[in-house]
Amino acid sequence: MSLGRKDALGGRAAVVGIGATEFSKESGRSELKLAVEAVRAALDDAGLSPADVDGLVTFTMDTSPEITVAQTAGIGDLSFFSRVHYGGGAACATVLQAALAVSAGIAEVVVCYRAFNERSGRRFGAGVQQREPSAEGTALGWNLPSGLLTPASWVAMAAQRYLHAYGLTPEAFGRVAVTGRRHAARNPAAYFHGQPITLAEHAASRWIVEPLRLLDCCQETDGGQALVVTSRERARDLRNPPAVVVAAAQGAGRAQEQMTSFYRDELTGLPEMAVVARQLWRTSGLGPGDMDVGIIYDHFTPFVLMQLEEFGFCGPGEGSDFVAADALPLNTHGGQLGEAYLHGMNGIAEAVRQIRGTSVNQAAGAAYTLVTAGTGVPTSGLILGADG
Repeated sequence: MSLGRKDALGGRAAVVGIGATEFSKESGRSELKLAVEAVRAALDDAGLSPADVDGLVTFTMDTSPEITVAQTAGIGDLSFFSRVHYGGGAACATVLQAALAVSAGIAEVVVCYRAFNERSGRRFGAGVQQREPSAEGTALGWNLPSGLLTPASWVAMAAQRYLHAYGLTPEAFGRVAVTGRRHAARNPAAYFHGQPITLAEHAASRWIVEPLRLLDCCQETDGGQALVVTSRERARDLRNPPAVVVAAAQGAGRAQEQMTSFYRDELTGLPEMAVVARQLWRTSGLGPGDMDVGIIYDHFTPFVLMQLEEFGFCGPGEGSDFVAADALPLNTHGGQLGEAYLHGMNGIAEAVRQIRGTSVNQAAGAAYTLVTAGTGVPTSGLILGADG
């Protein structure tokens, strides 16, 4: 069973620095260099130096170890270093772990980072090619002989069931794509800057795995993103307004697998995100109506709809209508569909900009922003808020 009470983490730490490389299809440099560039940019944004850092957190998938990043970036001794598993599901959990370390006094300044050449190097969208034998791989191996070889094919199973259960057509997914690209078109940092799309263009894009079209799938990106976390008290003396970690949570659901949880009772929802939602609302004392912006992980459009439903923004099967109504500013950076695919870390940076009031698609008076991490896997989420 999941935690049934409010936790003690909320409000004790804040994100005080954000930094990124450019987002491209061919970075021309190593993943380590991307990571260090992002870390240094985030520290500069916070008004801190490498000497201030005593903690680092990244993904198990990252190829740049904490000690190597520390050495290359000029960071000295580390009292805390950690990694989080499950690909994009780790994004918000990196901040959670940093906040835990800061609030427990294990570290004072922790940098979370993610860097990869996901377009010019390893392409996750290519699916399973070679992997070491593992218990984790057993679940995937059960589905591979049926031709379910890629992330798109795994998501398509749930997406098809979702459309059938609620009597919808693939146009329901197109509304997510159109929204993300509309915001990306106004974001100079976005790969698809100046390139909005229409529902008709979504419907005309080629099939990848029915019912998913090309424009239902996130892009592939080279780049790096870093975030600086420190205590709420120290944050008040730094360069930019802090984005307080109001609540942070991780979640794995019953019968959870990595992207292939096909033997659950239902395929039309995301139980792992429901675990996260319950804890975020419980700890923060807030609810859907209190959120000013939603940064919802959009590796594939159907899972955006399911996340909105799990968080209670709308009822089951109503996510597409909710998106079409623009009831909540959604993925104002353009998301992974429009800005860049950085396993959700760039979404956390956008949430910080919204709290600071510096987003290119700023929501007026944004006080609270919901951020979610990758779905279909054990996942995580954040509520970031203004200080005071």
